[in-house]
Amino acid sequence: MIPENNDFNQYSPEPLNKEQIEAVLYGEGPMLISAGAGSGKTKTLTERIIKLIDSGVPGNKILAITFTNKAAQELKGRVLKRIPHLLEYELPFLGTFHSFGAKILREEAGSFKRSESYSIFDEDDSMRLIKKIIKSLNLPNEKYPAAKIKREVSSIKDQLVSTDGLKIEIRRVFEEYENELLRQNSFDFDDLIQKPVILLNRNEGILEKHRTRYAYILVDEFQDVNTGQYALVKLLAESHRNLNVVGDDNQSIFKFRGADFRNFLAFEKDWPGAKAVNLGRNYRSSGNIVAASAAVIENNKQRRKKELWTKNPSGEPVRIVSAYGARDEAETVANSILRSSDKGSVAILYRTNAQSRELEQALNSLSIPYEIYGGLKFYDRKEIRDIIAGIRYAVNPRDESSLERLNKSLRRAQFRALQERLPGAAQSSSAEMLVEFFLKTAEYERLLKDKFDNYEERVENINELKRFAGEFKTSVEFIERISLLESSDRSSTRNSAGRAVAVKLMTMHLSKGLEFDEVYLVGINEGLMPHERSLYSEEEIEEERRLMYVGMTRARKKLTISFYDFPSRFIYEIPDELLAAGEGLPTIDEDGIIQK
Repeated sequence: MIPENNDFNQYSPEPLNKEQIEAVLYGEGPMLISAGAGSGKTKTLTERIIKLIDSGVPGNKILAITFTNKAAQELKGRVLKRIPHLLEYELPFLGTFHSFGAKILREEAGSFKRSESYSIFDEDDSMRLIKKIIKSLNLPNEKYPAAKIKREVSSIKDQLVSTDGLKIEIRRVFEEYENELLRQNSFDFDDLIQKPVILLNRNEGILEKHRTRYAYILVDEFQDVNTGQYALVKLLAESHRNLNVVGDDNQSIFKFRGADFRNFLAFEKDWPGAKAVNLGRNYRSSGNIVAASAAVIENNKQRRKKELWTKNPSGEPVRIVSAYGARDEAETVANSILRSSDKGSVAILYRTNAQSRELEQALNSLSIPYEIYGGLKFYDRKEIRDIIAGIRYAVNPRDESSLERLNKSLRRAQFRALQERLPGAAQSSSAEMLVEFFLKTAEYERLLKDKFDNYEERVENINELKRFAGEFKTSVEFIERISLLESSDRSSTRNSAGRAVAVKLMTMHLSKGLEFDEVYLVGINEGLMPHERSLYSEEEIEEERRLMYVGMTRARKKLTISFYDFPSRFIYEIPDELLAAGEGLPTIDEDGIIQK
């Protein structure tokens, strides 16, 4: 039992607030720490671990699980900074779910007829193996695309479901896939969670060994756990019940990866008598930003209620900018960044990667350096480079480099058809028509669907390229403009334009966990944010609203929200008194008709 200490801030080098102290000093039993954006959850988690060790809990009896290696390293660094005398064997386990699963499997590999020197297949390894099995079973690629089957295999393992309901052909692929992994003394990435859960469920002795090893289990970003991950920690914590979880259901935005925030909402039901601590004070953002984001997220029905507040100054009001279209929006944002006297960090956040093209073009034209965070610049993306190679070959059949790329990227029959027909098509087609011709002849969208899990995102990039192509009369002009843009891109990154750091461009999903002095949320239109795929499901709308909340709460000092066409419903959820005056936000009447 952790001894109470009412004067905790004499012990801690960084003062904690009352709720943080309450979480850090909690004794034994389950605890849910519901931590709002910018509320110091990592600091609270760090202090909780340190307090456990200082109270006499051996460090190696503590299991702390995070979702990313970066988060794990940050947590480990903070703990070691505070307790530098800890020896390696005394350290808590501080790592990701998958690294913890791999640790279990190294010890228990024999239970799955593997040796401890097993290999771990990454996504590419798994995809190659599945393609090989599909071919060996003589299954048609059109009916059984490898990417789709790979998604089903992952879902079976992540969600701990049976293969009984699968079509017989897919079940055969799954069984062959598992046999091949066994033959090659390997596990895939999904096995690192599924296989330990299977083992602990069926072997009481092994379960008890791992249960007694860890007296306290702490889980970060608990709103993002999937079925298998939650099952793993439940099995280990069932006897001692010392499960402490921290997270924010308002920031659960990874349903597409299998995350189920209902685990967060149901924690107190799953663990009767659990302590609940709400961290609602935001240390990151100005008062207006905190109030605006809180007002938006309050419209979600499926959420844990908590007050979100700050002692920070109100700061600048939230700006709402109306643009005539995507290009005007991008140019307005770029000019605003160029005029800004604030040399702090700046980020432009968007819903889909395809939105970056106009922004990149606008930033390049003003020689503003930028970086695509966690992804590729628009013209570096595979699908865009493939299409551009096709258009270049069409207008210049002597372009052997482009032809070589097409030969490597496309299926043989489609490549030969394009090699023969593209130069002729270029003579009588506009740039947009030539792009369409390429896509149809190469059966390119089907190729993407067969190869990639994120093919829908890639199709959005293609649609943006088609839209841009429609602005040119000829393919030669189109290709020339792209070449000049790429050249401008390379030179602009060397031109600081008076800014201390490059502007960061990224999707809202990738922005989670980051913070910036100034944030621009762009394309906040109905159909983009919330995305059109979510418009017919209240559950999906609520996930989109959580994504909007994540984007808004990345901002420390300044937040600008821009739209064109029909403004997002989320903009209207921000109280007028928090907005800059004279932004010209249109009103909507009771019939849902926009009033300019």
